[in-house]
Amino acid sequence: MATVNIYLTFNGNCREAFDFYKSVFGGEFPYIGTFGEMPPQDGKEMSQEDKDKIMHVTLPISKETMLMGSDTGGEWAASLKVGNNFSVSINADSKEEADRLFNGLSKDGAITMPLADTFWGAYFGMFTDKFGINWMVNYDDPSKTQQHP
Repeated sequence: MATVNIYLTFNGNCREAFDFYKSVFGGEFPYIGTFGEMPPQDGKEMSQEDKDKIMHVTLPISKETMLMGSDTGGEWAASLKVGNNFSVSINADSKEEADRLFNGLSKDGAITMPLADTFWGAYFGMFTDKFGINWMVNYDDPSKTQQHP
């Protein structure tokens, strides 16, 4: 059975927001990574400001729930607005379940990132459904060791 969490998107202040959430909920970040830690993309050099932005952070807030987030930048930043700055994130138990959920929920919607194997070891994709809700579908392959966004 899949788990569901909320994924928050920020325009450069993700670290500040998650430090605040951590001060309220307590706990520790099992993973926090910056865009500067990513492999190079299309040979493009990113600014130091973008390198320091958060690519992914996770904060467990209960046994069942994690608050997750990242910053945005580049061409994505212009479309970020309060109200569309979150996604429902589903962590599937198998690649087949990820495919089923992704294909079913994205029907008649707009796929922003097709399901594919990622550099961090997950099978991951994103879309906006036909009702305007942003979704992320993720499957963590147990044979991979790195954390997922």
